[in-house]
Amino acid sequence: MATVRLEKLAKIFPGGKGPDVRAVNSIDLTIQDREFMVLVGPSGCGKSTTLRMIAGLEEISDGTVSIDDKVVNNVLPKNRDIAMVFQNYALYPHMTVFDNMAFGLKLRKFPKNEIQDRVNEAANILGIRELLNRKPKALSGGQRQRVAVGRAIVRHPKVFLLDEPLSNLDAKMRVSMRTEISKLHARLAATMIYVTHDQVEAMTMGDRITVMKDGDIMQVAKPLDLYNHPENIFVASFIGSPPMNLFKGKLVREGNSVLFVEDNNEEETRLRFHLDDNLARKGAEYIDKPIIFGIRPEDINDTLTVASPDPRHTIKARVEISEPMGSETYLYLDSGANSFIARVRSTDRFEINSRINLTLSMERGHLFDPESDKVLK
Repeated sequence: MATVRLEKLAKIFPGGKGPDVRAVNSIDLTIQDREFMVLVGPSGCGKSTTLRMIAGLEEISDGTVSIDDKVVNNVLPKNRDIAMVFQNYALYPHMTVFDNMAFGLKLRKFPKNEIQDRVNEAANILGIRELLNRKPKALSGGQRQRVAVGRAIVRHPKVFLLDEPLSNLDAKMRVSMRTEISKLHARLAATMIYVTHDQVEAMTMGDRITVMKDGDIMQVAKPLDLYNHPENIFVASFIGSPPMNLFKGKLVREGNSVLFVEDNNEEETRLRFHLDDNLARKGAEYIDKPIIFGIRPEDINDTLTVASPDPRHTIKARVEISEPMGSETYLYLDSGANSFIARVRSTDRFEINSRINLTLSMERGHLFDPESDKVLK
């Protein structure tokens, strides 16, 4: 396998009559040997363009792509020793599954017996041995995706590149296939770079995740580090389902305590609560200044379900919607100035428009600078 290194990598598309479009803004990223790296972000963030530059399918405007410490900017895609799995499968409809998987090897003049061995090996790994004589039209979406992955496996490449390979599958099949791809990575011990807009896929599959926005890298970290320690508001709100709740307000000092006070013209419903010592230390320079407080839905609990809730960290809010999810319930709440979500027990029942007491797990809270969007450390 191989290490992939991107240094000051940029892509600029000519704007024609308008300004040029910077799809990727001089990014630096190293994907380690045998690592499963996920590039995630909203549509238009530059993740697929980055993958295509690694593959050699998109011309590089600036910077370098290195595979195994060799700069490959001017190396043809077929000579980069990579294999790519596309969103639309890109299978030849007139060929059997066997011929689709063997096609690249035949072009490279591999011996027939080696082609047979490689295709059979990949088919066994993917559980499609009985499909080798079928044509793509006789396959389900999940089976076609397996064939596309198998076509990449037979190459024995240094790097696998996967561009939103599950986006055409239904929800149940996506869950199944993302598990299969994770198992495949463990079995092959391969370097894989996987592009998706689905943060659930990113969290469940990646060794590390690169979060992108507008052509820039916002944060690179292990999944739980991203979730628990976001470096900025974008990562905090993008990673997690439901996303992190964000409240605009300011910090005020009251005796020896520091309080967060929500921006809310209605004093009766205004959120007001004490910070713990750790958050108070981080926000010491923001007293009487605008700030954003963030907390995830699972860290907001009904006080009736918490043993000895701390009144300093308790708030009141109106229930807008109660959304049962089976194993849990999402409560959509309103403070007067903000709508936010709490993730509570499935057995709890709440009346719409009732006002309830909630306690915040303050040790799981975050403070963000509203100008830079960065988390306070």
